[in-house]
Amino acid sequence: MSSSPVPTFRHRRKEARPQELLQAALELFVEKGYSAARSEEVAARAGVSKGTLYLYFPSKQELFKAVVRTRLSALITEGQQMMERFDGSGAALLRALMQSWWQRVGSTAAGGIFKIIIAEVRNFPELAQFYNDEVVVPAQRLIAATLQRGIERGEFRDVPVAQATHTLIAPLLFLALHKHSIGACAVTGPALDAEALIDTHIDLMLHGLQAAPQRRVGPPAQRRAIA
Repeated sequence: MSSSPVPTFRHRRKEARPQELLQAALELFVEKGYSAARSEEVAARAGVSKGTLYLYFPSKQELFKAVVRTRLSALITEGQQMMERFDGSGAALLRALMQSWWQRVGSTAAGGIFKIIIAEVRNFPELAQFYNDEVVVPAQRLIAATLQRGIERGEFRDVPVAQATHTLIAPLLFLALHKHSIGACAVTGPALDAEALIDTHIDLMLHGLQAAPQRRVGPPAQRRAIA
């Protein structure tokens, strides 16, 4: 009975190389921006030649697209799967999706991709369309479906879903931008608790700012008598 050959270190290293290149690319894109990052720098950080990099990713644009797919698009797909099998309340699902996004994207180097898109994508229309198709539309679809699920179950009011979706997503982008701009500097001042902000945002979306109406004891005459 023959056994399968044990993978050598070199074989294992080759299998891991695409992820090593993507990690190096992510770090450099976030540190320098898309325009300033150079392919040879990515290769050097990953410990390979520029030629080896091009074997996996033939251009810097394709490299950036691969970073977006693995660090953002894949997690949106996971969020969709989470929604489909989730058996809790709509509020609990919203909280799980948004807190998971912060823990796995916003608080990591991948959160810096949003800053790159806002700052540079105007000069790269093809990347703008790619990002819209790969990230913006699927993310909006996920949150909209979560809201619609709650509406159909009678948990949420029948709100304009498209507008409510943008309202939910906007603070997440703010948190990512803050972390990779002011938050990346040694600035003194009040700390920004991202997870607490997300919880507060969800609470405001669910309950608003208005206080619950005070319970009426009885007719005006009865209330005056009690006083």
